[in-house]
Amino acid sequence: MKQSLVLGKKIDLDDFMAVVRGHAVVEFSAEYKERVNRSRSLVERWVEEEKVMYGVTTGFGALCTRAISKEETAKLQENIILSHSVSVGEPLPEEAVRGTLLMMLQNLGQGYSGVRLEVLELVRQLLNQNVIPRAPRDGSVGYLSPEAHMALVLTGRGQAWYQGELLPGGRALEKAGLQPIQLASKEGLALVSGTTSPTALASIGLYDMLQAEKTADVVGAMSLEILQGVMDAFDPRVMAVRPHPEQGKTAENVRNLLTGSQVIEAARGSRVQDALSLRCIPQLHGAARKTLEDARRTLEIEMNSCCDNPILWPEPGNEAEISACNADSAYVGIAMDSACLAATMLAKMSERRNNRLIDENLSGYPWFLIQNPGLNSGVMIPQYTQAGLLNQMRILCTSSVIDNTPTCGNQEDYVAMGYNAALKSLSVVEKLEYILAIELLSVYEAQPFVDASLQRSPASRKVLEAVGREVPKLEEDFYLYPHIEYLRQCIHDGKIMAWAEQGMGRKLV
Repeated sequence: MKQSLVLGKKIDLDDFMAVVRGHAVVEFSAEYKERVNRSRSLVERWVEEEKVMYGVTTGFGALCTRAISKEETAKLQENIILSHSVSVGEPLPEEAVRGTLLMMLQNLGQGYSGVRLEVLELVRQLLNQNVIPRAPRDGSVGYLSPEAHMALVLTGRGQAWYQGELLPGGRALEKAGLQPIQLASKEGLALVSGTTSPTALASIGLYDMLQAEKTADVVGAMSLEILQGVMDAFDPRVMAVRPHPEQGKTAENVRNLLTGSQVIEAARGSRVQDALSLRCIPQLHGAARKTLEDARRTLEIEMNSCCDNPILWPEPGNEAEISACNADSAYVGIAMDSACLAATMLAKMSERRNNRLIDENLSGYPWFLIQNPGLNSGVMIPQYTQAGLLNQMRILCTSSVIDNTPTCGNQEDYVAMGYNAALKSLSVVEKLEYILAIELLSVYEAQPFVDASLQRSPASRKVLEAVGREVPKLEEDFYLYPHIEYLRQCIHDGKIMAWAEQGMGRKLV
């Protein structure tokens, strides 16, 4: 991942993750600083002129008709942070907080929000020094509360982790060599308004879903191999008559992954077609991939947008303060509701492939891939785990965005609920990773039951060799849990993909 990221131009999902997960150092370009300063000069001039501006010289929400004097504008910004810090429950994970801080910098750095550069500089330093505000994760309808908890730390309030220790906000800043800041006009509102937390949560979840989808191509191909599948379903001519690009890419991946497999070659002509969980890999994986790629396009637009309200238009001769609703999270919410469906579709096919592997009547291998079933349960129960995880995923696939509970005395009578769609994606993708890990465990434990004289494909061999360094052969029952955790972590870290690509000598498409 990148060692540094200079903000000022468009970023993409990989840039985002380089900061959030890779801890790349964030810097500001001259262009970034210039547009922030230009926008701030408008706010200061208009406050001095006592221009009516929502959330600056008026109250918030239903209180937008209440006037605020210019002497009280700074107090108003402090009050919004204090009054809006009401999300509850367990704290957001570190990556989610880092992602939200980065999205604050992107949102407010577009030059349409009127915050001072020194505020954004402090946010930048929180990222670079890894000061992590404690922000409870539950109770957001799309913005406001988690962001307010994070903004508290900028003022020396709230709580934050620094070097693994949870401290009062001011103490965390002090230990990191930073000073708290007093918010000025417009700044409190700008810090809490917008789709910063939904975009951050969604981007983390989506990044892992995209990686899990390609890993599903690898694991699915390995299941196809061990079940001595028919390759006709992956023929380029089949893909040509239904030319969805993602379907074709999945089929190409499977063909490349199984090139050189003597197991597949020996099974050629043994039957006309396989069960749908094998034969439909290109169709389902392709459809899931399309949905995830569509979501990626949506999120990359969102992370390069100004989602503040109001926006300040700085064009000379056409300067304006415009109240609207770019803070609406419908784009993110609909994208992530759909992404969660796609991930669950991948999971349900993985579970069915795993079931074929462990069922003697379907695979021809001993029940639960153990030589002495009865005394031993083998890999019987991990499929139960898959079933339980799938049930949870299906519950989570209930749409978030179709719900509506009005807020703010019916001033906000429609609420997008995109935050919850983004938040649940983290749980959904984790479950997908576990389900794929269990399928891979069965693939690995099935290897002794296939003709040892037949070589696996180079990609399969590379993955199996790497897995075999940590996971023992199942000759009698042993403690499976740590090995499921290990395989899931390998999926999450991209190692399964990397091993398969090393074996193929090429990248997955």
